[in-house]
Amino acid sequence: MSTDCLVLTPWMQPHLTVSWQEAVTLVYTKKGQPIEHYDAFVSSPSTTIQLPAVVRLKMMVATMKSDVKFSRINVYTRDGFRCQYCRVKKPMKGLNYDHVIPRSHGGKTSWENIVTSCIACNLKKDCMTPEQAGMRLMKRPVKPAKLPISGVFILKSSNVHALWTPYLQNGAAIEQAG
Repeated sequence: MSTDCLVLTPWMQPHLTVSWQEAVTLVYTKKGQPIEHYDAFVSSPSTTIQLPAVVRLKMMVATMKSDVKFSRINVYTRDGFRCQYCRVKKPMKGLNYDHVIPRSHGGKTSWENIVTSCIACNLKKDCMTPEQAGMRLMKRPVKPAKLPISGVFILKSSNVHALWTPYLQNGAAIEQAG
């Protein structure tokens, strides 16, 4: 049986997916509250449990880091999925990240030098600084203290169960398989 479970934060935002065994453990230890169930059961000699499809954590767990990790998706989230040059909001497949000071000019890959950019603006800017390319940044890039609680949670469309759909509307991006 390879049924995964969607785990939500206490604020009902998608957090991660876990195996059915981990989901049953969360429920049994009372760390999680089942919200939706699959039509399947697991049994032991003393009990039978319906498999949870969606579990809401009762409190934040210690494994949730308070420091914001530098990653492409976190840069996009910080910038609101909006190109920092033309200010247009785009889906992830229409975005990339741009070195404000190009690497060829000594620019580093860091929170303070990377911004979200659409593909057209990135091509226009090429290996120049925004000033050299005649472009203006929407805002100066900085390392965020935290990301919005509705940060993006990415799932492959082939892994999304119908019971999860209502919980993925505001905090998830579903990438098409293929």
